[in-house]
Amino acid sequence: QVQLVESGGGSVQAGGSLRLSCAASRYTSSINYMGWFRQAPGKEREGVAAIYSARGVTYYADSVKGRFTISLDNAKNTVYLQMNSLKPEDTAMYYCAARPTGVVIGNLLSERWYGYWGQGTQVTVVS
Repeated sequence: QVQLVESGGGSVQAGGSLRLSCAASRYTSSINYMGWFRQAPGKEREGVAAIYSARGVTYYADSVKGRFTISLDNAKNTVYLQMNSLKPEDTAMYYCAARPTGVVIGNLLSERWYGYWGQGTQVTVVS
């Protein structure tokens, strides 16, 4: 079991930055995979970024590569999503997700692999 609590969302102008945080209720060093997903109104939830914590390997959606960075602070049991050069199309509810065990063979940005989710934090980018 793991509980996830996101924070850091808000409203920002296009071109600005935000850093989302996701605090986990257990040691993140014991969680194999953690990811960030987002869902805009009327759209399906999509994977944004993920990290395979054992090896520090990161994965990004093409739409955010070069602008977003996922990172892990095991001392704080927190995963971050640094978002730079934000665009209006980044507006969405952002969710943190975790897969504590097992090995993923496939697209790590697919929500099917994750069994634990936070409540979400809203990001609004205004032009």
